[in-house]
Amino acid sequence: MTRVFNFSPGPATLPEPVLRQAAGEMLDWHGSGMSVMEMSHRGKEFISIHAEAEALLRELMGVPANYKVLFMQGGAIGENAIVPMNLISRGGKADYVVTGEWSRRSQKEAARFGQVNVAADTEAGHFTHIPKQKEWKLDPGAAYVHICSNETIGGVQFHWTPDTGRVPLVADMSSDILSRPVDVSKYGLIYAGAQKNMGPSGLTVVIVREDLMGHALPVTPSAFNYQLQAENDSMYNTPPTYAIYIMGLVLKHFKGMGGMAAIEAHNKAKARLLYDYLDGSSFYRNPVAKEDRSLMNVPFKLKDDALDADFLKGAQARGMIQLKGHRSVGGMRASIYNAMSLEGVQALVQYMKEFEAQHG
Repeated sequence: MTRVFNFSPGPATLPEPVLRQAAGEMLDWHGSGMSVMEMSHRGKEFISIHAEAEALLRELMGVPANYKVLFMQGGAIGENAIVPMNLISRGGKADYVVTGEWSRRSQKEAARFGQVNVAADTEAGHFTHIPKQKEWKLDPGAAYVHICSNETIGGVQFHWTPDTGRVPLVADMSSDILSRPVDVSKYGLIYAGAQKNMGPSGLTVVIVREDLMGHALPVTPSAFNYQLQAENDSMYNTPPTYAIYIMGLVLKHFKGMGGMAAIEAHNKAKARLLYDYLDGSSFYRNPVAKEDRSLMNVPFKLKDDALDADFLKGAQARGMIQLKGHRSVGGMRASIYNAMSLEGVQALVQYMKEFEAQHG
């Protein structure tokens, strides 16, 4: 069996040991005679899986005791509505910092539920940098301030945590959660789809400070009410059981790697290798401000767009897939999440060198 180097932005590559363990346990989980996919979410077997996954997430991220961890469905796009439905009533308005396509979607969705103030917007600069906080126009009466910590399409990332004072900071961390240490106490709420860095699609993790719950708008569906989900241990409705199980295996794997500090070092080494090559080449270019470059998603363009198809064809022939950039920006994009190996990035850089030598 040959495994490819999968540079997909999501659903993304998963650690091979996790996949092998899941395959071995597919028909019979720990002598239960059942697959996890067949288990009742209220049975003792799955409850133990659920509890271990939450405990591992709390340990790895250092989640304080006064925060609830919720396992929900709907993805980050669902949370674009669920967050304001649960939080915006605390003042009727919210601040959004727009640094790319995903935070733009978040801002537009929130406007359906209350007054939205765009505190900063980098679209005029083609979403190639993170605006300095002194440029933000924050509303002290806002219910929360929303950011996207890493923009998957544009490849910009917050390498600092905004200080929003008494106004809770909300972050969509879908594409960089668990990629580096984070001080959860500086956020009121963190949400993330699992399918990029911590598991398969179908699971959304929400980490929310307890005092922010209990303020849901009357229109909020019960299944999306943070308070109800917290009171029911994320089982108000049937949770995405198999995705939670896989996430638990991924988290255990990350712990075995040495935790967040080791994972951050691994991710920095991969990103440095790729960015150093891009910076030294006149054939490829990365448009993002150096101080704001993502460690997770690296967009780049070739000197001649007419060569894009040949580049992708050659990459696939060498076992490297999903390098095509998002349709809104074109070019290429290498997503190098936690499970992408250093060897995968080395193979990509070597191929890029060969392609440049042939076409440059």
